[in-house]
Amino acid sequence: MQLIKPDRAAPDSPSSDRRCTVAHSLFEWLPLTMTWVYDQVRFADGIQSVVLADNVLNLASFPWAPIYSPPWSLERHPQVLRAQALLSRFGMPAHPRAYVRAMRAHRPQVLHSHFGDRGWRDLPLCSDYGLRQVVTFYGYDLGFLLNGGERWRHRYARLFEKADLFLCEGPHMAATLMEYGCPEDKVRVQRLGVDLSSIAYRRRLPAEDGCLRILVASTFTEKKGIPYGLEAVSLLAEAGRAVKLTVIGDAQGSEEQERQKRLILTIIGERRLHEQVSLLGFVSRDELRRQAYVHDVFLAPSVTAANGDSEGGAPVTLVEMSATGMPVVSTRHCDIPSVVQDEVTGCLAAERDPEGLARSLARLADDPALRVAMGEAGRRHVEASFDVRVLARQLEDRYRSLC
Repeated sequence: MQLIKPDRAAPDSPSSDRRCTVAHSLFEWLPLTMTWVYDQVRFADGIQSVVLADNVLNLASFPWAPIYSPPWSLERHPQVLRAQALLSRFGMPAHPRAYVRAMRAHRPQVLHSHFGDRGWRDLPLCSDYGLRQVVTFYGYDLGFLLNGGERWRHRYARLFEKADLFLCEGPHMAATLMEYGCPEDKVRVQRLGVDLSSIAYRRRLPAEDGCLRILVASTFTEKKGIPYGLEAVSLLAEAGRAVKLTVIGDAQGSEEQERQKRLILTIIGERRLHEQVSLLGFVSRDELRRQAYVHDVFLAPSVTAANGDSEGGAPVTLVEMSATGMPVVSTRHCDIPSVVQDEVTGCLAAERDPEGLARSLARLADDPALRVAMGEAGRRHVEASFDVRVLARQLEDRYRSLC
């Protein structure tokens, strides 16, 4: 399905008299949990966009054309891709043939690398084709990778020198980038927004049975803190409160995620939470929205994982859930406080603090009017700061300044 639209150059932009073409580079187009990348591409419709991806999946959910991807052959094997990157570093261009075709067919001026490690791998492509490079960091590509030793520190030092612009979700991540050596004049905050025209606001009215219905939606990774959310729900149930928790998400095959899944199931069993907790697995975006409207509170107990992994910025799901009119209970982690305004649009607790999470949930359970007020404030906050169309125009201007 072709979603590219004619250029609509912004007035007074430095490149308004010529086409600006951007190649978006990703390891995969596109996991179900990465809707925010899709929105960046499709709503920046004043720019011609092509996609370069090592792997293509979920096209029904994220239709786009053109996408250039190596075929299912040796060319796509991870060892071959690493060898190509190594050859390019020594002046021997060996990019995937699909990417070479994209360069010749579309002649992009800018390559937008999504995730820092992808940005490092894209350096030879940018060099060989004279591309200006934008790199967006999202989370694991800072804490987790840099926690693993000096290798990525050296790689990022080169990336910080060579790339033109670095984008991140909020001020915390921007400060982290600069702490690791990224020049301040190359760093910009580019928030990740949501399509407000597709998200209706609805007041959360108390249920007749008095039960507080809580929603969690995330992949089963340590940084999402789901075990602490389960502990909080257990505390509420032990205190005799009527509470239901729905968990949307699952493990995606990695050993770390499978360990988290086993821990989650263990806690549910040991705390006897089978009647309170429902596990739905991964669902579509439409189903996530449907579930949002039948729940009272969104819970996101994010933490910094033992391996250094973190949200980096803040989960875009927090923005989406606030837009529906649902108050959020979360943690003072990374850029979450700039998305969830404590005591205004939701409540924040310390990381790894199930008692603090339980107190916030109990307070919202006892005060339906507070839930409504926080939900209304959350919608206003999203409208003011996270409208994807406004943010897409900002992103277009950043591209044009490089074109």
